Amino acid sequence: MRTILSALTLFALWLLMSGIYKPLIVWLGLASAVIAVLVVRRMDIIDGHRLSIPLKPLKFITYLAWLMKEIAVSNIAVTKLILSPKMGLRQHLFRVPNTQRSELAATIYANSITLTPGTITVEIDRDAFWVHAANFDESDHGALADMDSRVTATETGRR
Repeated sequence: MRTILSALTLFALWLLMSGIYKPLIVWLGLASAVIAVLVVRRMDIIDGHRLSIPLKPLKFITYLAWLMKEIAVSNIAVTKLILSPKMGLRQHLFRVPNTQRSELAATIYANSITLTPGTITVEIDRDAFWVHAANFDESDHGALADMDSRVTATETGRR
């Protein structure tokens, strides 16, 4: 059942991203999704490692909705900064602690920082990230701590 759902999910994503619905192309997309799933399944049998996603689905979807809102708000702020006659940039490189237990959640947190306009994750240490902000404000620490706690709340506790 998991193999069939994985193949159907890959095929649906392929259809969504390709946008071409000619019969031959659709069949080739379905075939490539099935082949990809079968190859991954065989690799799982050989090496014994299975992909586990230690996230709570509903919490993660809620987090994504919140992240989209934050990206929009930050995008407006960066646009105002760029369009202002006196571009008062206050660039700053600072350390941000992270509390995620799994590598996946830490990656989601680092990518969320980078997706937010005006900030980028520069380096990743074991328990912290180095972040560059184009327009630093002391409230950035609080906003990033809030993001950290939201990502940590999506974890299941498994690694």
